[in-house]
Amino acid sequence: MTLWKPDPTFYPSPRDAAAAPAEKLAYVAAFDRSASRPDAMTVLDTDPESDSYGAIVGWTDLPYTGDELHHFGWNACSSALCPSAPHPHVERRYLIVPGLRSSRIYVYDTKDLVSPELVKVIEAEDLGKRAGYSRPHTVHCGPEGLYVSALGGYGEEGPGGIAVLDHTSFEVLGRWESDRGPQYLAYDFWWHINHDVMVTSEWGTPSMIEDGLVGESLLGRQYGHRLHFWDLRRRRHVQEVDLGDQYQMVLELRPAHDPRKKYGFAGVVTNVEDLSASIWVWYEEGSRWAVRKVVDIPAEPAAADDLPDVLKPFGAVPPLVTDIDLSVDDKYLYVSCWGTGELKQYDVSDPFKPVETGSIHLGGIVRRAPHPAAPSGRLSGGPQMIEVSRDGRRVYMTNSLYGSWDDQFYPDGVGAWMAKVDTAGFTLDERFFPHGDDFRGLRPHQTRLQGGDASSDSYCYP
Repeated sequence: MTLWKPDPTFYPSPRDAAAAPAEKLAYVAAFDRSASRPDAMTVLDTDPESDSYGAIVGWTDLPYTGDELHHFGWNACSSALCPSAPHPHVERRYLIVPGLRSSRIYVYDTKDLVSPELVKVIEAEDLGKRAGYSRPHTVHCGPEGLYVSALGGYGEEGPGGIAVLDHTSFEVLGRWESDRGPQYLAYDFWWHINHDVMVTSEWGTPSMIEDGLVGESLLGRQYGHRLHFWDLRRRRHVQEVDLGDQYQMVLELRPAHDPRKKYGFAGVVTNVEDLSASIWVWYEEGSRWAVRKVVDIPAEPAAADDLPDVLKPFGAVPPLVTDIDLSVDDKYLYVSCWGTGELKQYDVSDPFKPVETGSIHLGGIVRRAPHPAAPSGRLSGGPQMIEVSRDGRRVYMTNSLYGSWDDQFYPDGVGAWMAKVDTAGFTLDERFFPHGDDFRGLRPHQTRLQGGDASSDSYCYP
């Protein structure tokens, strides 16, 4: 829909975003592991003054089964204000929701805030024929349209890459890359928008992911271990940086929000030599890009009897860093350790010298730490997807990673829960803990906050 003035949830700068009113709703994608029921877009009340605070207040089933909703995003955001590719008259209204298994992409209208309405389905064939991709994964609203990363090729394993959709019609425009160079594996992507730089990361091809972690591929160091740097405007590959093949699965990327800064953070799931996880910084060094490891998170020893089969030979629980998120003021990095059941907070005011400033345990493969709202229960799963509010005062987290991987690492059931951390004291909010039957047998994954959040927008003004 066209507006006469910019959407009030478009913010010229990170400072403006942080000063905006707090979110009152969260949209959470939830999926049915059995694929016998539809996945759903759920809506949660995040207003502490509301009588329904912490409860699911909206629920919209998808029309089909077997989608496995994953990372979704808004149709438009603060990048619409950038002078290089202005789209100031679109509005943040539609959720673009990929099905990672089905390769469908759904478009939901949130005009009715608690009852999103399905307005378009992009079928797998449309995505495949027009862009050459399958298994859509992550959505970002950007300068030329809607960008959607995909893990697989159309009718083949790869390469994965990025498709572009039209801002308004949501039609698939085509493949983003004009020259992909050596890039084959795909996962996340982000950019330094004022500098025409895109960064992409790597997970694996569909056969390496869909039926669970493939031990032979992991020990054979075949999962992704590189970052790729691109000319955003010309859509050309510029440089590949290899972290080392022991660092398997370079997943989530979080660039600095300040558009003057050219650095960002990448999370690595595991090091096959010791099962540790790590955080890396990418930065410009002269005319080239470089990376540096700035955080190591060690594995925790454990008795084989307490471990799932996939970990018994190792006698330890790996942290399994599966998500990271950077506060809008670029001061704090939040790191989810899904294996050990921990959310970590780091002060990254100096991005090359992070200082751990907070830690909360919830769930975990062995620890099973309870939530204070249900202190007698042993909690399955661990902090997985995390989302930070624009003002940096709240962190939301859900506990499911990906259906087949949930089953490998939590074979007795991963459960379903969502929690919230108040960052002022880095404590769990005992009033906010939707879990179990609240999700009607589905598993919650990605969260998006009303009006945007710390990983939804990019800015062109400091």
